Amino acid sequence: MRKKIFHSIFTVALVVLLASIGIATSFLYDHFNNSQQVQLKEELRIVTDTVNNIGIEYLENFNSSVFRFTVVDADGTVIYDTQVNADEMENHADREEIIEAFESGEGSSVRNSSTLTEKTFYEAVLLENGNVLRASANQITVGALVIGMLPAIFVIIFIAVIVAFFLSLTMAKQVTKPITNLDLEHPVDNVAYEELAPILTKLHKQHKQIKKQTKSIRRKSEEFDQIVGSINEGLVLLDEHAMVLSMNQAAKKIFGVNKDVKGDDFLLYDRTSKTSKAICDALEGKHSEYTEERNGSVYQFTVNAIESSGKVLGVIILVFDVTDHAFAERNRQEFTANVTHELKTPLQSIIGSAELLETGLVKEEDKNKFIGNIRKEAIRLVTLINDIIRLSQLDENHKSATETVDLMTVVNEVVEVLDSAASKKNVALNVEGESCTIFGVKQYIYEIIYNLCDNAIRYNVDGGKVTIKISNKSGSPEISVIDTGIGIAPEHHNRIFERFYRVDKSHSKETGGTGLGLSIVKHAVQYHKAKVSLDSEVGRGTTVVIKF
Repeated sequence: MRKKIFHSIFTVALVVLLASIGIATSFLYDHFNNSQQVQLKEELRIVTDTVNNIGIEYLENFNSSVFRFTVVDADGTVIYDTQVNADEMENHADREEIIEAFESGEGSSVRNSSTLTEKTFYEAVLLENGNVLRASANQITVGALVIGMLPAIFVIIFIAVIVAFFLSLTMAKQVTKPITNLDLEHPVDNVAYEELAPILTKLHKQHKQIKKQTKSIRRKSEEFDQIVGSINEGLVLLDEHAMVLSMNQAAKKIFGVNKDVKGDDFLLYDRTSKTSKAICDALEGKHSEYTEERNGSVYQFTVNAIESSGKVLGVIILVFDVTDHAFAERNRQEFTANVTHELKTPLQSIIGSAELLETGLVKEEDKNKFIGNIRKEAIRLVTLINDIIRLSQLDENHKSATETVDLMTVVNEVVEVLDSAASKKNVALNVEGESCTIFGVKQYIYEIIYNLCDNAIRYNVDGGKVTIKISNKSGSPEISVIDTGIGIAPEHHNRIFERFYRVDKSHSKETGGTGLGLSIVKHAVQYHKAKVSLDSEVGRGTTVVIKF
């Protein structure tokens, strides 16, 4: 042990010594380099001012063993050099410092000699006459400096080795002295046994390693929990016995769990036959997918095995909320059924009237009535088809030409078109507010206002009133359509914007309409990123507000 301590102290002392010499040499060399560069720049500045004032003749009388000056013209030809005949020098157009000086007014570079024992600093500046004045100075490299200092370095190392030897020997004796005086009769009272050092060191290292690994595992576990907890899909991990290893918050919400279920049997929280069979299949390496409705939402369950080296280690259950997709599919089916029904009704009426006319069963005085019915149902059919096409365009977010639309102008156009229908229903149309503009699709804006006003007239009372208000509150244009009609019960408020939805189907047949007007309003409002709100009460009328 004493030898090890001695060797260690001695080695450290030598390493520190050599490192100190190297660092000191490096710092001194950098200091001299920086000093010489500063001195070179200062000398160049002084000479530049003089040459600009006197001319190149100044350099002819310049004598310096440290600095060398060279004048180069725009073509790179050397005009003058203080140490070498300019005619014997090669073209300097490709020198880095010369290029920089012509481009930016100043340039600098450093180049080593072919033997790498000397390097030259170059500083160049653009003269007022368009030529470049370059100053240079030579300096030995750090390798040459070290070689020159070798005698001194060897002396220092020799002295340091002797001193380090005796100091290391003394310190080794002092360190090992308590160990040589160990009381072997009472080992428990001793704290410096050499035999215990490797064991204690090893235990210490193992403890640090275990602590580091535990920290890493905890960190990875926390990262996994954060990632899993942040996703919207439900995720459940089970072991090979269907015990829960992990369940994120989304899964807990889906399965109605409000506690930590780690280590519990998953079938305690989901006893459905589909889930049980899917887990059993997954433990056999099979894939399962199924859809279920829970708590008013539709979920798709994907159950797979977790395998490693061909062995099933557990099960992963992914749960996706497909309510919107299912709702869209249901709406599509309902829409198809409704469209079929709505198209069939006027067509049957047209066909029936046409057949009666064709067979001659209609009296001469009733023919105009049947022809009028055919025309009325045909117009209804065309209107329905146009509404379906418009709704399809809005569904597909069909891009239409946008422009600056004056809301007051559009409202007046709608009032003019609906004035006749309002008169037949004995309903008064009033327009209030101020003129304001928005940027949008004029046709869509027209249809929003038209459909709202048309409904307000259709479902109004005799002698009723419809008021269209236009306002611009804090830069947000609003259109309000207020009627004194029959009103809408609260249970229908959330559904009246659905396609073909009617509050009273029997009354709707009397008033006409396609059942798509408010759905077009909703989609046109969404197209303009606006908001629609409804306030209605049975017997007290309805107010619809569109806020852009």
